[in-house]
Amino acid sequence: MSRITRLRTIRITERPNLIWVEVETDEGLTGLGESFRGAQAVEAVLHEQVAPLLIGRDARRIEAVSRQLMTPYLGFHSASAEVRAASAVDIALWDLAGQRHGIPVHEALGGAVRNEIRAYNTCAGYAYNTQGAARRDIGAADVAAGPYDDQVAFMRDAGALAESLLSEGYAAMKIWPFDIYAPATGGHMISLEDLKAGLEPFRKIRAAVGTRIEVMAELHSLWGTQAAIRICRALEDYGVFWAEDPIGKMDDVQALADLRRQTRTPICGSETLGGTVPFRTLLAADAIDVVMLDLAWCGGLTEARKIAALAEAHAKPLAPHDCTGPVTLMAGLHLALHAPTAIFQEVVRATLATWYRDLVTGLPVLKGGLVQAPEAPGLGTALRPEVRQRADAVIRESGG
Repeated sequence: MSRITRLRTIRITERPNLIWVEVETDEGLTGLGESFRGAQAVEAVLHEQVAPLLIGRDARRIEAVSRQLMTPYLGFHSASAEVRAASAVDIALWDLAGQRHGIPVHEALGGAVRNEIRAYNTCAGYAYNTQGAARRDIGAADVAAGPYDDQVAFMRDAGALAESLLSEGYAAMKIWPFDIYAPATGGHMISLEDLKAGLEPFRKIRAAVGTRIEVMAELHSLWGTQAAIRICRALEDYGVFWAEDPIGKMDDVQALADLRRQTRTPICGSETLGGTVPFRTLLAADAIDVVMLDLAWCGGLTEARKIAALAEAHAKPLAPHDCTGPVTLMAGLHLALHAPTAIFQEVVRATLATWYRDLVTGLPVLKGGLVQAPEAPGLGTALRPEVRQRADAVIRESGG
C-alpha cells in the first residue's frame, strides 16, 4: 500500500491564480499537482472537502479517487472549484505513480505514441493571465517588456512576429486581435470596420511568410453566434487552422453546431469544459473539429485520457492547453505524447523563458519547434524549494 499521509497547498501572491498541491505518501514520495483561477476557492475545497477523503487512502487507486472527487453533489461536469481541486490531486497522483515505478507519466499511462510533438506558440506576453483576467487591450502607449512580449508584437506587426517564430522553429502561432471589439456590443455584433481591423494581423502574417506558418484564431468565448459566424467566415480567406472558443458558452451544443454548419473555418473547443460528458455531447453533435482540454480544469490526467479516447473515437485531433502554469504544461505534454490523435502542445515562449523557470525544476525541451518526451520519473518536475520560502507564500497542510 502507498498510503497518503499529507496534502499541502502552496500559493504565492505574485501569481494569485495559481495553486500547487503536494500529496505525500508513507513511501516518502511527494506528487505535484496544479490548478489555476480562483486559487483561494480551490484551496478551501482541497482542505475542507478533499483532504478528509484523501488522507489514509491508497495513492495507487487513482481511478477510484478520481471517480469520487469528480462526482461531487454539486460542481460536476464543469470546471468548478470542485473539479479544479480534483484535477490538481489527480495530476499529483499520476506524478506519484511514475515516481513509484521509476517511469515518466506518459509511460505510466500506457506508453507514448510519439517521442515528440509539434508546439504552437500562444502569442501572450510575460505577465499575461497572471493578475486576474487576461488583458485584451494593447494600445499605442504599451511598450514591449522584452523580445517575447508577443501580444504587443501581434497587435503591432504580426508579420515580423511570424518571422521571429519561424526562426526559432515554431510552425504555428495563436493570436486574438478581435477581443478588443467585443465589449462594445457584449459580443453580439462586430462592424465591418472592426472586422477589417481584426483581420489585419492575419493579412500581415500571410504577406510576410505566406503559408509557412499555421495561424490559430483565439476568440476567448466573447461572441454571440451571429458575430462569431461573421468572424469565422472572414477568417476563411486566411486559411486559419482553427477558431477557438468562438461563442460565449462552449457547452452550448446547438449554437456551436449551427456555427460550424455556416463556416469552413474549423472550430476548436474547449479548455473551459470539465469532465467527459460535455465533450461527448459536443462530439456527438458534430459541433467541433478539434478537441482542446486543460489538464488542470477538466479533471486531471484520468479524465483527460477519457476525453482523448472520445476524440479518437470520433476521429478528431486533440490539443492540450497551456497558458496557466508549468505543472499543467508538463501534464498536458505527457497526455499529448500518449494520446493517438494529439497534434499540438500549446506553449508560451515568454513564460517558458522567464517565470516558469523560477517556479519548477524541469520544463519541456523544444528542438526545432518540437517538444521532446520527458525521460525523468513522474511528471519530470517539482516545485523549486525557494518557492515555499518566499515572503508571499501561503502554505496550508492537512494530515501528517
